[in-house]
Amino acid sequence: MATKGASVVKIVDVAEAAQVSVATVSRALNNNARVDPVLVERVREAAERLGYRPNAVARNLRRQGTRVWALIITDINNPFYTAVARGVEDRAQEAGYSVLLCNTDEDQAKEDRYLQVAAQERVAGVILAPRSTVSDTSILEANGIPLVVVDRQLDREADFITGASFEGAVMATEHLIREGWQRPACITRPSDTDTTEQRRKGYEDVVRRHGLPETVRHVPFHTDGGVSAIRELFDGDDPPDSLLTVDSMLALGALTEVQRRGLRPGRDVGIIGFDDAVWTTVVDPPLSVVAQPAYEIGAEAARLLVRRIRGLGPATPQTLIMSTTLILRGSSRRVRRR
Repeated sequence: MATKGASVVKIVDVAEAAQVSVATVSRALNNNARVDPVLVERVREAAERLGYRPNAVARNLRRQGTRVWALIITDINNPFYTAVARGVEDRAQEAGYSVLLCNTDEDQAKEDRYLQVAAQERVAGVILAPRSTVSDTSILEANGIPLVVVDRQLDREADFITGASFEGAVMATEHLIREGWQRPACITRPSDTDTTEQRRKGYEDVVRRHGLPETVRHVPFHTDGGVSAIRELFDGDDPPDSLLTVDSMLALGALTEVQRRGLRPGRDVGIIGFDDAVWTTVVDPPLSVVAQPAYEIGAEAARLLVRRIRGLGPATPQTLIMSTTLILRGSSRRVRRR
């Protein structure tokens, strides 16, 4: 047992003695049911032997006294995240908090550094759009910092708010087929990105039910907006007659390549994308989209984070999936040649 005058035992000391991670120590001492009972016993034995006593009151006061959140998003150039950020900031201001915006550029190493900074600076809470499903947020849990995840789901339990991606892709693909397009292709992102995977699965569900060929191309982030992948598709032996793009940046790439080829959306090729960016109504013809309630996603994430900081709300993590809306314009409505 620790004696008076001895150095304070920290959670990292317990983790080292029990030969587990700091996050596992935090979960074990907070009675998280997901921790192996053998590890729980090992952690508790090490904590007792070292005389570790978590100062819950001090931790709570520290968090309550910090009036800053970290909002960590993947790409500020994406209009979807711009709207999410506005929703977060508006609600944060109402609750008396300021927001530190962190842009990871779809870079896992940058995301990890921002999470470390958030923990070091003892922010009151974090709203995160993760790079992938395996993003490691254990440093927040170890420091008692509430987390709300937006847009892309993690493979661990956390409060999560997103749009109905699968359903949106189903609506979009069904629309293309109803308009008479018979070879729709899906232009999507890396497979470790949950939201875009849901959109790919929605597309595949529809084309399989209709007995149509499946054509999927995965495009890395920070490339040419999918132009190369789309070019390869159109240069192939059986090119698609329509495209579903899973974000607005890919939609721009599709429009760029279609225009280069002298093709007319709605007449020669059908195009539909996700997210109703401001430019979608000024291109000719206007772009059909699956619109997400981006601002509302951000605002609801902020409301939930406030409740978590104040110790309110359900004990278990919450998931909220907000409806998407199909907005039909000229790019996908098929105009018959005369």
